[in-house]
Amino acid sequence: MNTRNSIFSFTRLIFVLAASMTAMVAQAADPDFFSTKKGAIRGIDVVAYFSLEPGDKAVKGSNEFTHQHGGATWKFASAENRDKFIADPEAYLPQYGGYCAFAVSHNFTKPVNPDAWHIEDGKLYLNLSHGVKRKWSKDIPGFISRADANWPTALTSCEEHGNCRKI
Repeated sequence: MNTRNSIFSFTRLIFVLAASMTAMVAQAADPDFFSTKKGAIRGIDVVAYFSLEPGDKAVKGSNEFTHQHGGATWKFASAENRDKFIADPEAYLPQYGGYCAFAVSHNFTKPVNPDAWHIEDGKLYLNLSHGVKRKWSKDIPGFISRADANWPTALTSCEEHGNCRKI
């Protein structure tokens, strides 16, 4: 193999690796949201959380008022809530892709119970269950800090590293 072919092959390899890394970073930066056949966050209206009192049950969305965002179908109880979400989704999206905040703080993911919710500093956090929410509530700032550091790598950490644990 001559020098010119070697340089071409090496340059091509670098280009392919750079493109692959860019795609992986883009995917990690914008992970899809926890979704089921019922829709994102089990079909719950995420805008409605911001008008609930602590301890209130989540409000179900309707098939009549939906919007596609982040790889999921979001449902809303009213056209007004849907339109608020469309205007500023970042204001209403649950943290950590809608996965359990406590689990993400431990570098893995779990689905959520939409009724185990909390708003902290204008952000929506969901948990696996009311029992897990009680554990998470003992040090909300600490768990948020750890979850922020773990997200979004927690999405793959469980499968790749075998650190799946029960909460």
